[in-house]
Amino acid sequence: MATPRRGKAKIQPPKKHGPNISIDETWAKLKHNMIEIQNHRAQNLSYEENHRYAYNMVLYKHGEPLYKGTCQLIAENLDKLAKQDIVPAFPTATGEDPVQKSQEAEVLLKAVRKVWDDHTASLSRLKDVLKYMDRVYTKAANVPEIWDAGLLLFIKHIIRPPIQQHLVDAILLQIHTEREGYTINRSAVLGCVNVLLQLSEPGGPSIYKRDLEPAILRESETFYKAEGENLLQTCDASEYLRRVESRLDSEQARTHHYLSSHTSQPLRKILERCLLTPHLSTIINLPNSGLDAMIDGDRLDDLSRLYRLFIMVPAGLPILRKALCNSIIRRGKELNAASQSLGNAPNVKDDEVDDSKGKGKGKAKPAAASQTLQLALKWVEDVLGFKDKFDLVWSKACQSDREIESGTNEGFETFINMHAKAPEFISLFIDEHLKKGLKGKTEAEVDLILDKTITVFRYLTDKDVFERYYKSHLAKRLLHGRSVSDDAERGMLAKLKIECGFQFTQKLEGMFHDMRLSADTMKAYREHTSQLETQPDIEMSVTVMTSTFWPMSYSAPPCVLPPIMEDSRKVFEKFYLSRHNGRKLTWQPALGNADVRVTFNARKHDLNVSTFALVILLLFENKADGETLPYEEIKAETKIEETELKRNLQSLACAKYKILKKHPPGRDVNSSDTFSFNTDFTAPLQKIKISTVVQRVENVEERKETQDRVDEERKHQTEACIVRIMKDRKHMSHNDLVNEVTRQLSSRFLPQPIIIKKRIEGLIEREYLERCEDRKSYNYLVCSNFTGRTLSFILTYNTGLNECTSSRCILTNQKP
Repeated sequence: MATPRRGKAKIQPPKKHGPNISIDETWAKLKHNMIEIQNHRAQNLSYEENHRYAYNMVLYKHGEPLYKGTCQLIAENLDKLAKQDIVPAFPTATGEDPVQKSQEAEVLLKAVRKVWDDHTASLSRLKDVLKYMDRVYTKAANVPEIWDAGLLLFIKHIIRPPIQQHLVDAILLQIHTEREGYTINRSAVLGCVNVLLQLSEPGGPSIYKRDLEPAILRESETFYKAEGENLLQTCDASEYLRRVESRLDSEQARTHHYLSSHTSQPLRKILERCLLTPHLSTIINLPNSGLDAMIDGDRLDDLSRLYRLFIMVPAGLPILRKALCNSIIRRGKELNAASQSLGNAPNVKDDEVDDSKGKGKGKAKPAAASQTLQLALKWVEDVLGFKDKFDLVWSKACQSDREIESGTNEGFETFINMHAKAPEFISLFIDEHLKKGLKGKTEAEVDLILDKTITVFRYLTDKDVFERYYKSHLAKRLLHGRSVSDDAERGMLAKLKIECGFQFTQKLEGMFHDMRLSADTMKAYREHTSQLETQPDIEMSVTVMTSTFWPMSYSAPPCVLPPIMEDSRKVFEKFYLSRHNGRKLTWQPALGNADVRVTFNARKHDLNVSTFALVILLLFENKADGETLPYEEIKAETKIEETELKRNLQSLACAKYKILKKHPPGRDVNSSDTFSFNTDFTAPLQKIKISTVVQRVENVEERKETQDRVDEERKHQTEACIVRIMKDRKHMSHNDLVNEVTRQLSSRFLPQPIIIKKRIEGLIEREYLERCEDRKSYNYLVCSNFTGRTLSFILTYNTGLNECTSSRCILTNQKP
């Protein structure tokens, strides 16, 4: 049996008053109660009674007079409040005292806020009484609800001239007073700002957004334009930046505490536009306080502030990047100028030599070569210290910004490549540390220095020039046994291989390979000679070098060896050629040295001399005491080149240890001089090293020869690169070909477009390429397409690695 459903209880409408009700009487009672509410005397009133009065008026179609009457009451109350509280609070001060003006403005702001609080309190109670009217009448009549109408009436009767202008001026005055460094009542400003944020015309922005914010922004722009000019006149760069940062922080705090957060961004833009953008270059270049002064003084806090402020504006970072780049270039030019002061000085030995009159030992005079070497080492050390300084600025002050890093790299690359001797200087620096670096420094410290040097090497565009110098210096270290650590040498090679690839270091590694093979060869040679019936008169150690690995400047200078040395040479040559068929040995006496025991009147000494010096000394072996040999006779018997002969005679007769006597005495060796053995030589040491000039720094002629060889190699490399690219692409425009050649060769050197063009012309003449009809592009010519010509190939191989390094085909005009 179904259970009957209980129906939903219906809400009965309020009981209507009888038809004899008086609307006028109802309105009179409601009006009286509304006035009491506005006067804050509603504690004895009945909310239900007032609500029924309003309900009945709306129910009996009298909503319009109720609505208009209520609005009239609200307007009258606002007029009363304006006259009572606001008008008396208008500022009256005419003096210049900012504190007094601020206090009067504060009174006005508090009065407006007081009226607002009074108005909204009574309006809230009226809204509760008139809820039925808001729900029924206002929607039907399409008019604002009583709360919204009350806000509009507040705008009309309170936020109106002259109150509005006084109110805006009071807020602006408070802001200006605080900007000038005085303390204000922020809560008073906040109270009025909140009022203006809640008030708006129908469909429009708030009064704050419409009227107050534009006024604040206009006033701020005027203030900060004057502020920027004033700070430039009175502050240095560091103080200017501190003031700007302080202004930014204070404006941010101002918008956070008593202005709208929406004002923060436009206000910040004004500060950037007035205090930063127009003065960026001026701040950086301020004398004695700008960017250079900050860097010189290691003021990282100021540099960090400079970076933070500059990145706020679009033009800031490019200007800072350019300024850092220019600062590096300017400082680098100063380093270059200092290191080039003796760049063209003659190459002289820096041993102790006699004075020109031959009166005893002269003190060591600073020779040009030695000074140039010291300048080279100092230049690299200065560049490394310079790099450390700017790396610290980049990491600590510029937050490792990649754009700033690009600018500093550009600056270092520019000034380093402006130095004509940069490749040689860097190689000399590495040479010095790989020879002496481990004496007094740990391996970790040397490795750190070499890592920094590789950083400088990275900036070089002429890496092929560096390779030539490095190969020469490495060869001397290996041949003269001056390399302190084999691990350090190989570590440096590994760093260079990482930077430039295998092709860059393959010949350098071949030199190490030759040294290992030579050690094995000498071990086998000693075993071989130990089994001979007739032992060689002298013990000989030979280093066999592969010609393609070692510097090509090592040509074989002429020298007539004494019989005792010649016999030993033939024994080794016979032994070596018996083990290696098809090889040719070219002896290099200029690169060797010898240990010889010499008997003087006082005692015997063990001398370490060059091979040439030994050949010269052996000429005096059977000479009587005091017997002289003329220079020309020594030259004729030894066949040593004049330059080498003078160098070795000078080191034997004019240096600190005078094994020979020169007649007449003097510092320089002339062709008219004669020499005799110095039997009266004495020295406290048993073993003496007779140093000869080792040219670590090139003279002008040698440098020109090196550059000519580099230019010749570059010509072939450029042509090979062009052919390789065109063989792959078949057809390319001129600009594309130049760009691609530049890109591929940039790891070794930076070819000039005009040089590339010349090489292209040469290849066109030799029929590798042909120019297209548009005269702006080229085609690759396939060799098999040509008939009636002879095709030949020239291949260049590295002996040690048996690997082809370059190839080119040459078309000749011979008929088959």
